[in-house]
Amino acid sequence: MTTNTPTPEVLRYTAFSSSPSGGNPAGVVLDTTALDDSDMLAIAAGLGYSESAFLAAPPEGLGGQEGRAYSIRYFSPRAEVPFCGHATIATAIALAERIGPGELVFATRAGTVPVEVAEEDGTLRATLTSVEPHIEEITDADLAETLAALDWPATDLDPAFPPRIAFAGARHLVLAAATRARLADLAYDFARLETLMHRLDLTTVQLLWRESATVFHVRDPFPVGGIVEDLATGAAAAAFGAYARDLGLVPRDAVLTLHQGTDLGRPGELTVTLRAGDPRVRVSGTGTRIS
Repeated sequence: MTTNTPTPEVLRYTAFSSSPSGGNPAGVVLDTTALDDSDMLAIAAGLGYSESAFLAAPPEGLGGQEGRAYSIRYFSPRAEVPFCGHATIATAIALAERIGPGELVFATRAGTVPVEVAEEDGTLRATLTSVEPHIEEITDADLAETLAALDWPATDLDPAFPPRIAFAGARHLVLAAATRARLADLAYDFARLETLMHRLDLTTVQLLWRESATVFHVRDPFPVGGIVEDLATGAAAAAFGAYARDLGLVPRDAVLTLHQGTDLGRPGELTVTLRAGDPRVRVSGTGTRIS
C-alpha cells in the first residue's frame, strides 16, 4: 500500500451473537484493491482478532448473482488461513447491511462457499455451506502429545467420541471431554501445542462436551494463529458436524446447537445443520457491527 493510496475502511463485526459483547469478533475489509499480502497481515495483526476477512473481485467463472460473488481471504495475526467460518458470517452480515439479504458466493482457498443471509424479526442471520468434508485418524503418538500439551489425562476423555482430525475447509482435531468441568479447566502449553499443530497442519483443536443429544459446548485453542483461544469457530463447527454424522454420533438429518465463548465471557451460539444425502455442512448464526 503506497503512501498516496487511501487507507481502506476496516469494519469490525462479531459473529454468532446479536450482541457486540458476545460471539467472535472479526475484521472485515470490503475492498482490497490497494492491499497486498503484507498489508492484509498487518491489518489483521493490528486488530488482534483471531481472523479478519478481505474481499476482492470474484475469479472468472464463479457462479452467483452479479454483484453478490467475491473472492475472500482470511488472515490471523500471524498468517493466512484457508477458511474461517466466523469471519465469513461476519462478512456476509456486513454485506447484507449494504446490499440487502440474499444469496452470496465466496471463492476461498478451500473452495467455493455459498452463504445465504435472511432477516428474521429484524435480525440478520447468515448460513454458510461448507466445502465437502472428510475425517481421518490421528496416531496414538500424536494424540498422546496433544493430551500432554493440554495437560489432560486420557481418562478425562469421553470414550463415546473417538479422537479424529476433521476437515470442512480447514483441519481441526476433535477431542471430547467427559465432563463440563474438564472443558472449563483449560490451561495448556502454548508452544508445545503450537508445534504439534503446525506439524499436523491443524487450524484449531475442537474441544467439546456433550450436554444433550443435540447440544454441545465447545472451545478452540488456536496457538498457530497467535491466539490462545478462538471464541466462536464456524470452520470447526462444520468439521465437527461432519465428524459427528460420519461416526454415527448424531442422525444424518440433524440440527445441532454449539455454545462457545461462555468460559471467556463472550457467549456465542452456532447452529449446525446436517442433511441426509448432502455431505456438506451448514453453519449459521447472527452477527452485528462493533462500534
